[in-house]
Amino acid sequence: LVPNQPIDLILEQGIWDMCREQQSNHDRLCGQADELGYFEQVPVRVARGLMPTSLVLTLLGLVVAALGVRCWQKEPRHLWALPAPAGSTLVVGYSLVLSYLGSCLEILGGLALALSFHHCCKE
Repeated sequence: LVPNQPIDLILEQGIWDMCREQQSNHDRLCGQADELGYFEQVPVRVARGLMPTSLVLTLLGLVVAALGVRCWQKEPRHLWALPAPAGSTLVVGYSLVLSYLGSCLEILGGLALALSFHHCCKE
């Protein structure tokens, strides 16, 4: 609820742009003036710095991974080939499952970000 504004008004404050939208007619206007000094706040400035930093680190990780591909063995070493006491069984731990789910969510987030560019390019 924004005082002295329609009840269906939504103000979106991102790290790069500010938009206002009315839900009743889906009229969206971006590039709003920063009257409150939102972009000067420390958390927003830190988030702005972390975004390109994460992209650079991801690119660096891809380069390192691409170079590391040459170090692969001809035959993969499966999880069940790990040393364990005789008669015991190996199971996948929660950390492996959570890291797999985290990577899936990261890929979905990247796809969502890529698809959001369609909206910007349409304007």
